[in-house]
Amino acid sequence: MSEHRHAEDASHPDVWTGRATNRVQWLLALVGAACLALGIELAVESAWTSGVAALAMSVVGCIAAGLLVLFGTLAFVHVDLKLEKDCLEVRCGHIGVPRRRIPLSEVAGADFAALVTPCNWGGWGYRWRPEKGTAVVVRRGEGIVLRLWDGHTFTITVDNAESAVRVIRARLRAITPGTIS
Repeated sequence: MSEHRHAEDASHPDVWTGRATNRVQWLLALVGAACLALGIELAVESAWTSGVAALAMSVVGCIAAGLLVLFGTLAFVHVDLKLEKDCLEVRCGHIGVPRRRIPLSEVAGADFAALVTPCNWGGWGYRWRPEKGTAVVVRRGEGIVLRLWDGHTFTITVDNAESAVRVIRARLRAITPGTIS
């Protein structure tokens, strides 16, 4: 699941980490790898007699579709959330791109969302909807909704989101004493 420490005690860890994973996307990555393999197979073992143009279009199409699906799905197989003393960092996939770093000074508050679904955001991945804000959605389930001072929201699906919200709220109280997030 994740390597974070639970924030049930009064002292919150210096660095809180969390993660959410979507194993279904590995199946989509296999489809992308299969398209890529088909394109390579066509290029190497071609017995086409209908012309070079048709072969070239098939090879390029299979390789392009395979790479697009493969890297597009691997980028959002999981999301990592790292909450430090002064900022929150969200990294996607094995490469860590896309990445977003939000200083806690830009966060007005944090809320727990019991159910964040890809259907609400238009699918998996890094999403933006004018009426809802921005989100990183890798699976259906609990998440964090950050309310930013500029009026926008940023939603992240992550395991043990309630614990993350408690840590964020404690850090926000430490930044601005006397306020409730």
